[in-house]
Amino acid sequence: MKELLIVLIAAALVNNVVLSQFLGLCPFLGVSKKTGTATGMGAAVIFVMTLASLITSVIYNYILVPAKLEYMNTIVFILVIAALVQFVEMVLKKYSPPLYNALGVYLPLITTNCAVLGVALINVTKDYSILTSVVHGFGAAVGFLLTIVLMAGIRERIEFNDVPKSWQGYPIVLITAGLMAIAFFGFSGLL
Repeated sequence: MKELLIVLIAAALVNNVVLSQFLGLCPFLGVSKKTGTATGMGAAVIFVMTLASLITSVIYNYILVPAKLEYMNTIVFILVIAALVQFVEMVLKKYSPPLYNALGVYLPLITTNCAVLGVALINVTKDYSILTSVVHGFGAAVGFLLTIVLMAGIRERIEFNDVPKSWQGYPIVLITAGLMAIAFFGFSGLL
């Protein structure tokens, strides 16, 4: 139990996929303009990343390894992630059309979100058990949600500040992301 808690905290804070591994930057920068949209994207990523960690770990350990097809892991993982994203897209379109429209092109981009694939590959590389893989995937997704919602809140506040013209838009967002990365680096002493 202690090991799982350490994996969870490490994935969410210490080894944050966005701020320390620089994975998933496209949706992080593109969807972090409003906190509502960022929360919806983060929730979708939590669902997809947690389930992807479970399914890819099972497929890898019980199908690819016994069949000696480990080299197929990336292709198989992308197919699993794509299927999960299609499911999320259908559910959001039916039950939350405003969120579906707000996420726009970024929802299908979860399929190619390197954070989801990166976590699945890290689980395999570190030889995590199925339970540890799920906890790691959930922790990484919670870390993604935390960072995207924090960035959205900061961006909403920046709109009302007097930012020099040359710093407006993505320059100030990237500087903010860098400062967030430095702040999250402080969590490295936690474990």
